[in-house]
Amino acid sequence: MTLIKSISGIRGTIGGAPGEGLSPIDVVRFTSAYGVWVKKQSGKEDCTVVLGRDARISGSMVKNLVAGTLMGMGISVVDLGLATTPTTELAVIKEKADGGIILTASHNPKQWNALKLLNNKGEFLTADDGAEVLKVAEAESFDYADVDKLGLISTKDDYTQIHIEEVLKLDLVDVDAIRKAGFKVAIDCVNSVGGVALPPLLEALGVEDVVELYCEPNGEFPHNPEPLPEHLTEISDVIRKQGADVGFVVDPDVDRLAIINEDGSMFGEEYTLVAVSDYILSQTPGNTVSNLSSTRALRDVTANHGGEYSASAVGEVNVVAKMKETNAVIGGEGNGGVIYPASHYGRDALVGIALFLTHMAKQGKKPSELKKEYPAYFMTKNKFELSPEVDVDELLLKVKEHYSNEQISTVDGVKIDFPGSWVHLRKSNTEPIVRIYSEAKSQDEARKLAESMMDVMRSFL
Repeated sequence: MTLIKSISGIRGTIGGAPGEGLSPIDVVRFTSAYGVWVKKQSGKEDCTVVLGRDARISGSMVKNLVAGTLMGMGISVVDLGLATTPTTELAVIKEKADGGIILTASHNPKQWNALKLLNNKGEFLTADDGAEVLKVAEAESFDYADVDKLGLISTKDDYTQIHIEEVLKLDLVDVDAIRKAGFKVAIDCVNSVGGVALPPLLEALGVEDVVELYCEPNGEFPHNPEPLPEHLTEISDVIRKQGADVGFVVDPDVDRLAIINEDGSMFGEEYTLVAVSDYILSQTPGNTVSNLSSTRALRDVTANHGGEYSASAVGEVNVVAKMKETNAVIGGEGNGGVIYPASHYGRDALVGIALFLTHMAKQGKKPSELKKEYPAYFMTKNKFELSPEVDVDELLLKVKEHYSNEQISTVDGVKIDFPGSWVHLRKSNTEPIVRIYSEAKSQDEARKLAESMMDVMRSFL
């Protein structure tokens, strides 16, 4: 059993003793703490919270616990039922709600679930706000409403369609161009809420020929739900055999988008944001943002369009903060997360699909042809295991001093930029390891860079 409490929410495996897994008691305790925070932030008693969930088997059980607890706090609930993360974020804005909770463990396997917490802007909580929720949960300083002041619950099951309509309204989504292109599109929705959202989205975009894989939202994930190349062999085969023009794969809560080329090869999750940004910048020049562990290709594409690229600490809330600070027109993360402020400040695979298909239609090119236009970088991701007594902060400081002549960022761990490559070292908050991300012009060079960094760290131990 596993239970992880963090500033972004609480996640864990279903079952087990309280405090060891995501038990009903832990769900109630954490929801209560969030309710206290919502009331304090809003400055009122009659608050409203939007609730959406992915299709996990445990979703109905957890939803009932969360909804009942919020009502017990005197907070009314708008229940969206099955809804993507970006759909829930949009609903918070449109309902003028005081917050939102998304019940999803994102790319984790089916035994996991989680509560992701939103503020009244439909955005993830800041570190300070998240820490306050954790503090309240630890102290169990809750005060529930009496019988005459219990919250109410209402059900709204049309927000997927509302979300799709919002996507179609975006100036840079060209439905006519997509329809005229006559694309054949394959999708893999891993039997979660992508199966609720993607088929009607593609129909609304004018795509008439869709090959659907795992679009039944029953929570029985047919493969590892993280959209990485090693998990996407089946849709790759389908694309080749059925002659699809492009494939789209989403994670269980549909905030990450992986694209597959017409020949079944991977477009590359890191390049989802690069391609969408290239299209956006060609129409609306401006600045971009991604996190420190994302590909340098976005920086290069941004510079080609005359914009300025900025890097944030890892985490969606940090990317959003940097985007607002720099007035970025597009941003996101290298895990396939596209954040388009013209829609809302949250990773949104529906927006990503609509913009990518428009890009393909206007360019008249296949995905593999588009990919060749972008700078080629290759990335490795490694873990450097340490003994528990090692002072990781001191170790990273020594690495920073060792490379003092290079361009270094300490916004989030230590990132060292070399002329044709980079390496990013991040301390884990849950286990004695350093995560090592490296990128270079070849896979071998990226691997050697990571290995050399491990050798440097060993020399300091």
